[in-house]
Amino acid sequence: MQLPAVPGVLAPSLLAIPVAFGINGVTTLADSPLVLMLTVVLVLAGLFSIILLTSGVSHFQDPLFCVFVVFSFTSVVDLIISLEEDGYISGFMEVYVREGEPHLRTAHGIMICYWDGIIHYGLYLAMIAAIGQRKSYRNLGLFWLGSLLMSIVVFLLGNLIGKYSSDLSPAFLLNLPYILIPIWAGVRLFQQPKVLPCLSPEKVAEEQRKCLYQRPQDMGLILVLLLTAAFTFFRGMVVLDCPADSCFEYIYQHEPYLRDPVAYPKVQMLIYMFYVLPFFCLCIYGLVLPGCSWLPDWSLVFAGAVAQLLALRCLRCPAFFLPATPASLHATKKHQ
Repeated sequence: MQLPAVPGVLAPSLLAIPVAFGINGVTTLADSPLVLMLTVVLVLAGLFSIILLTSGVSHFQDPLFCVFVVFSFTSVVDLIISLEEDGYISGFMEVYVREGEPHLRTAHGIMICYWDGIIHYGLYLAMIAAIGQRKSYRNLGLFWLGSLLMSIVVFLLGNLIGKYSSDLSPAFLLNLPYILIPIWAGVRLFQQPKVLPCLSPEKVAEEQRKCLYQRPQDMGLILVLLLTAAFTFFRGMVVLDCPADSCFEYIYQHEPYLRDPVAYPKVQMLIYMFYVLPFFCLCIYGLVLPGCSWLPDWSLVFAGAVAQLLALRCLRCPAFFLPATPASLHATKKHQ
């Protein structure tokens, strides 16, 4: 079931990176975008040089390796921002956050900075390690993809229509690569070969012959998905200012955060309503009819976006979702 909290990652603009490491003359650098960008280039060039000297060029054969290294760097910056805003440290990001991106001081901004600095940083390290060991990181990558896209879309749209829209600076445009790069990375992730389970055609046919009432776990998931879909639709109507008494009571007594003028929660509820809700319906379809091989991959993407747990069922018992082979089709017809 989706969680009301925001799982995701907020990648700050690259102008924040040198400030995060306590470069002398923070105020001067914050006022000089050219100096900041030059510092960023030098820092990243030094980072890649160290990796190249220690591990050779084998890692760079996968272009996503470079993406994960750079994004892990910005994850550390996000963690510094969140820790400073909560008062654990000071003197690193004050100037940048105050002058460049004040929206990072909101509850939404702080929480997604924590998510990026902890959860996504761990994912980046795991995927970098998998590349170094020549192992598959496809599942981790799909989870990361959903989380990143959900976060950055909500972040950008919330900034454009929320109360901070009048405070946007040119640095805001530097967030656009965080939409383009994940889309490109997502295409590459879907093109990577799947790690198929070692199941015989007979086992696949046996699993796919089971009716819904013979699969109590799937019946429970369908019930949860139906309830979640109804709740998602209701919350969408709430942020659309539905005049019903139940909507009015809910937004004032249960989730007043949906009325926050920063607009992040409103944008997120609308994305849930118009994009996640149709996916819930597709999930129900995939749990009823066998052979929906697209469901495991997309369940991972949506698990990263909304903490939806269907992916566990798809990964642990994948036989029902595998495409039917000629042998399994023959076994199914013979059984019928």
